[in-house]
Amino acid sequence: MADARPTAPTAPAGAPVPPTPPVPLSALLARDDLALRQLAGPTGPDVVIHWAHTSEMADPFPYLLGGELLLTAGVQFPDAPFPDTFFDSYVARVVAAGGAALGFGLAPVHDSVPDALVTACATHGLPLLEVPPGTTFSGVARAVWQLMAQARLAELRRVTEAQQSLAAAAAHADPVPSVLRRLAQRLGGHAVLYGPDGTGIAAAGRAPAPAVTEALRKLATVVRPATPPGQAQTGQAPPGQAQTSRAPTGQAPPGKPPTAPAGPAPARPASATDTADGVHLSAYALGSGEGFVLGVAAGRREGGDHTIASVGAVLLSLLTGEHHSGAGAARSSALVRLLLGATPEEVAPLLDTGDGTSGGERIVVHARPDRQTPDAVAAAALGTALGTPLVDLDPDGEVVRLLVPAGRGPAPVPGWTLGVSAPAGAGGWPAADAQAARALARARATRVPLVRHGARPGLSELVPETAARAHAQALLAPLAAQPALTDTLRTWLSLHGSWDRTAVALGVHRNTVRQRVARAALLLGADLDDPDVRMELWFALRHS
Repeated sequence: MADARPTAPTAPAGAPVPPTPPVPLSALLARDDLALRQLAGPTGPDVVIHWAHTSEMADPFPYLLGGELLLTAGVQFPDAPFPDTFFDSYVARVVAAGGAALGFGLAPVHDSVPDALVTACATHGLPLLEVPPGTTFSGVARAVWQLMAQARLAELRRVTEAQQSLAAAAAHADPVPSVLRRLAQRLGGHAVLYGPDGTGIAAAGRAPAPAVTEALRKLATVVRPATPPGQAQTGQAPPGQAQTSRAPTGQAPPGKPPTAPAGPAPARPASATDTADGVHLSAYALGSGEGFVLGVAAGRREGGDHTIASVGAVLLSLLTGEHHSGAGAARSSALVRLLLGATPEEVAPLLDTGDGTSGGERIVVHARPDRQTPDAVAAAALGTALGTPLVDLDPDGEVVRLLVPAGRGPAPVPGWTLGVSAPAGAGGWPAADAQAARALARARATRVPLVRHGARPGLSELVPETAARAHAQALLAPLAAQPALTDTLRTWLSLHGSWDRTAVALGVHRNTVRQRVARAALLLGADLDDPDVRMELWFALRHS
């Protein structure tokens, strides 16, 4: 039964293609079992097919979706007196329908490919393949699907490996530069993180030409929120701009029909793409809502690139985002109350982390990166790794301090050295902070990734805290005016009198340690070689 044919079909506006990877025509020609031969049309890696379809219709236009390798044995080709005209029209219709290539079978109708068909395909730029008698159309179609399955598997493997690589980069001590660097490598291009004001915060990969860089920056504005975070739309014009007069709701200015009240601004897209000077550009709005945007420029655009870039955008969202939630509001309230004079015990219940430890004990962690100076983004990433948003970057920019729920015993974090205090309630957090600082110094001196403050009960618990503090203050009074001597003596005693380890922990020369310890011994009038003296001084230093 012959298919009905419309008398005046029109070309489709755009040929849809399936979501599977295309197959290069060269890969199909390389199959020895098919023995296909290209007779006309373009070649190269850019010539691809999306599927195979067999049709003996004189006009297959209405039945093509685009991207096909159209297979025909030429049953429909008549012995017309003007074959050139017929073949030219036939090929033109295949090209108009979006056909990617034409395969002509030599059996059982024709012994050779008509010369007029070869000429028409060359004229219209349609690849023409000769299918030998021993190769069936179903075998060609099966080969196409096999190649598509292989391409799909390779694409999934590439995406999976990229995901794992990006996740590992996000765990580095410098997560944002590491993720951008890995993303640029995986996509073979340039990756940049734009801040809320549109400036580039960090970038990786070879920078493109200035014109491409500017085009990428402009593309980022397409996905960036129009209103800065936290700024409400008040209806007032920005400074220096005239305000547009509006009639009251329901009334129209003279000569104009009434209009509906202005609604909210249209939502910005999550991603956008463009091309500049042959370079493919992509921009992704980060989910933090703070106006950060990921920009990518690459010379090619392959299957899976969008997925890989989206994974990078999600990781960067986690690394740069603020947690605007009820818990975040409560923490802000706690800060305000502290600034207004409340005690830590009063605000501790507001530090609810959702794990049942609200107002309970916390662990203080001091952390220092192994290689570079930490920044705010790296500190936030460390907080995410340890499961806490309560993160403070030391003003000197060398140590990160964190308050971690007592139920989450911190584990070593790659790229960081950690000092962990014993669990303490709100009133004991200052003392826990000192414990974490000493633990960090010991960890750096002994070159281990994590040291915990010993929580085993000791002799110090036999002495009331007030009495112990009074004794410590009196014993260490000669050192009160020189805190460097006190810190050096404490570190030196904690490291069993090791000059080298103390020097590493304090970041000074070993001769400086010797001079300070000798000076402290002179001021205290104490023999530091006497173990009883060392024990008494250690007791005092722990309660100072």
